[in-house]
Amino acid sequence: MTEPQFPPLFTGQAAYGDDPFRLACAAADAGCDAGLVVYDLAPDILRAAIVFAPDVPLGQAAAILPICGVGFQNALGVLAPPEVGVHLGWNGDLFVNGGRCGALRMAAKGQVNDEPDWVVVSLSLTLWPADDETGQTPDITSLYAEGCAEVGAIELLEAWVRHALVGINTWADDGPAQLHREWAGLAHDLSGEITVAGHTGTYIGLDENLGLLLKVAGKTVLLPLTENLTRPL
Repeated sequence: MTEPQFPPLFTGQAAYGDDPFRLACAAADAGCDAGLVVYDLAPDILRAAIVFAPDVPLGQAAAILPICGVGFQNALGVLAPPEVGVHLGWNGDLFVNGGRCGALRMAAKGQVNDEPDWVVVSLSLTLWPADDETGQTPDITSLYAEGCAEVGAIELLEAWVRHALVGINTWADDGPAQLHREWAGLAHDLSGEITVAGHTGTYIGLDENLGLLLKVAGKTVLLPLTENLTRPL
């Protein structure tokens, strides 16, 4: 199989069937360099994880999650037919033509107000459905079921890393305003009453760092992006 090619300062590492998210977090804990991309390309699923070393407090660095989401939309937007729509969940879920097709997840080592030792963002994308009875789960889909059969997994992985890098550079140089505009235009189902990270309320908007503002029992509640931090099992 052809190995994916990444921008300078990024290094690829095949996972050989293991979980790239877990491997990337373990490598980060062991002190690997930022820019490590761990990937596993199976016929039915694309999985990958990138190690970052942001030089801002974790509360701000959590913006890497939506940056990677916008990067995924940009990457697939270039490679897929123009009628294919990609939208992003605030928690990292990825939607293609309205159906959940995968997810981004984020882990980090550090405190919210301190510069983290590392941040890892993982991508999991379903390429083929688990079975042929897709009508039983209309809210769940796969990339190739949505008219993207010509999109190669390696090509998409490479493009995701490139576009994520561009987004991070823009955010680092110019602040979060452009990210805020781009992500808000791609947001999935942020209207009316929603339940996010265990909180149910009415969506109000996003703060400048893409924290989620909800009206809960008459009070405004801010859910920062760090609510989405997790660690692989």
